[in-house]
Amino acid sequence: MISRARETLETFHIRTYGCQMNVHDSDKLANLLYHSGLEAAPGPDQADVLVINTCSIRDKAENQLYSDLGALRDWKEAAPARVIGVGGCVAQQVGDSLLKRFPHLDFVFGTHNLRQVPSMLQAALAGQRASETGESRSLERFDMPELHPGMRAQGDGRAFVTVMEGCDMFCSFCIVPRTRGREISRPAAMILEEARSLAASGVREITLLGQTVNAYGRHAERRGRGTESGTMAFASLLAELDAVPGLERIRYTSPHPIFFDEALIRAHAELEHLCPHVHLPLQSGSNSVLEAMRRRYSREEYLDITRALRQAVPDLAITTDLIVGFPGETDSDFSDTLDLVRQVGFVDSFSFKYSPRPETAAIELPNAADSSEAQSRLEALQVLQRELTLEHHRSRVGQRVEVLIQGESRRGKGQLCGRDPHHRLVNLAPGESGAAPAARAGDIKTVDLVEATPHSLIGVLAPGEAQAESVLQVGSLALEV
Repeated sequence: MISRARETLETFHIRTYGCQMNVHDSDKLANLLYHSGLEAAPGPDQADVLVINTCSIRDKAENQLYSDLGALRDWKEAAPARVIGVGGCVAQQVGDSLLKRFPHLDFVFGTHNLRQVPSMLQAALAGQRASETGESRSLERFDMPELHPGMRAQGDGRAFVTVMEGCDMFCSFCIVPRTRGREISRPAAMILEEARSLAASGVREITLLGQTVNAYGRHAERRGRGTESGTMAFASLLAELDAVPGLERIRYTSPHPIFFDEALIRAHAELEHLCPHVHLPLQSGSNSVLEAMRRRYSREEYLDITRALRQAVPDLAITTDLIVGFPGETDSDFSDTLDLVRQVGFVDSFSFKYSPRPETAAIELPNAADSSEAQSRLEALQVLQRELTLEHHRSRVGQRVEVLIQGESRRGKGQLCGRDPHHRLVNLAPGESGAAPAARAGDIKTVDLVEATPHSLIGVLAPGEAQAESVLQVGSLALEV
């Protein structure tokens, strides 16, 4: 535990907003805190330390942080020795102004400063308030301690692996290059070592993370310095990971369309463990809006990529990100988006209204969409997506798939849930006796798909897979996502 003469910090809770990278950062932070002698608490009321890991990709998440911090005054007053910290993208964006605005906040740390949190906690106990938001180009920021037993106990057979951080694309709507910094790729040997260690600990599926993950190693490769930097082409990295004993599934997110080359498309056809699913952000189906967004591809080029991917893997599931109401978007532009969504046949999508962000080029663009019009477009887009998702799910009924069990389903009633190779959520119904399927988090089970819903597939264990007498109980790390 972290302590001084009269006070100790024994428990922590992490509240997480944002993308998979933020979730993984929270995992790293939890691991650091376990190594510092703290234990995870089930909620804020049981915690001595509360850390909020923030997202600033949209103003809603940023405003949620300010609301949370305001409400936490009472939490801190109830036990003044408690410590509150804020990290992540909003922390990187606004820095020590958070300390000035919220006197009960103890420390602020940026996206490159996770390793400093234990020492900042110790300083907080001594009454020191601090902000650390400096950007680091050192590979030391990727150097984290081995997985603590407390973290291993919470595992479900899946893990994130960071392969690169930062972004050099500077899309006009996106604040990420300013909160995550410029691109930096980890040496392949470091990634492979981590993957082997995870596989040896029982992890069956890894997801490679990066702001533009398939840009991994591109700067060194372009300059002919891949060997010198320890990196390699992204498709080559996938091939190396495909050979790691024990890994059953490999995923990656989020790629950028312009970094899909022939080698990466070929990898999807050739690599045994690379999953038949690609999350490929589109943002808009209109060429004029894509140009204003500085996305560097056209709708026609995007379609070419999806066709090539499906030629390589005919049953590939493609999901995407979409923004409506971007400045200058007309009814015709929005119709182009709907048309492209239909043509690609996205299995699922994350769709949002445009959110102006500070220090981005788009904030200066005229003709921002009216809020009610943007909302109307968002609802129309989501109606279409629900139709496409249900259509895809119905086409899957009758198939037999391998499902990686995650734990108890939100549907309750003794159901478990997991993901199939296409990354679709599968809820497992109890057997005829009403007993829960015999499975633990991290198991891969053969499942027959018997029903489709707009949000998930329903399956039953294939013949030969036994039924258990009790519902699986799965522990949960103290994260709110």
